[in-house]
Amino acid sequence: MAVTPSFSRPEPIMADIFEIADAGQHPVEIQRATGLTRIVLSSPPANALSMAMMDAILAALADAAADTDNRVVVIAGAGKIFSAGHDLKELTAHRSDADRGRAFFAATMRKCSEVMQAIVRHPAPVIAEVNGLATAAGCQLVASCDLAIASEEAQFCTPGVNIGLFCSTPMVALSRNLSRKHAMEMLLTGETIDARSAREFGLVNRVVPPEYLGTIVGKYATTIASKSAMTVKTGKEAFYRQAEMGLSDAYEYAASVMTENMLAKDAEEGIGAFLEKRKPEWTHE
Repeated sequence: MAVTPSFSRPEPIMADIFEIADAGQHPVEIQRATGLTRIVLSSPPANALSMAMMDAILAALADAAADTDNRVVVIAGAGKIFSAGHDLKELTAHRSDADRGRAFFAATMRKCSEVMQAIVRHPAPVIAEVNGLATAAGCQLVASCDLAIASEEAQFCTPGVNIGLFCSTPMVALSRNLSRKHAMEMLLTGETIDARSAREFGLVNRVVPPEYLGTIVGKYATTIASKSAMTVKTGKEAFYRQAEMGLSDAYEYAASVMTENMLAKDAEEGIGAFLEKRKPEWTHE
């Protein structure tokens, strides 16, 4: 059943700057509320996915995964740009290396892939809160999240083809979320699409007025956080695993997951509460 959030304001999120070792500035800011972690890309104006930024995101995701009280992660961008993708100045600076930058380029792409897979494999659902432009690897970041809520002012593109660098790694996330025709349209033309086209393409779940973006994301987050953490974790992992299988294997795997899920304490409690017409009391087991 689709979530239809009201416009009530969610619980305030308390800011706590995330310390990044050996960095001249803090690439991300962590904001926490009960059961929620909000990772804000904080290197405006571009919020580029430099090596320092990607290390910071990975550390923040790991910290949230280790927090047994955390239920949902939100990724947002400070300023008017969600993320402009890889730091092209950082990449270009390594063309003077003895190998013309090959080792650094490869390390950057591996790190980016690590970030995207950390989102998919995270035990908690990850929501992208998109306030502005998400381009190239920034668009990949949005596509990698489990849900994405966009402001009406948000825009998206994979413009690598315009500069002789096809967005091959963003392609992985796009091709797993959009139809092939829509994904290829973005990848081949490099043109920017607006938020409503992004919803039509399947890149985002909802488009909302900018003044309500934080409120709606908060509503989604608190709604998900109210569920059994064990159930949500089980379901998220199963969703991505079965998506890579053939139909017969997917059903066999999903049936085994549901069998084990039925034996869990929270399933017993949830079904009992439903039959008894009362609110369930989760133990997250």
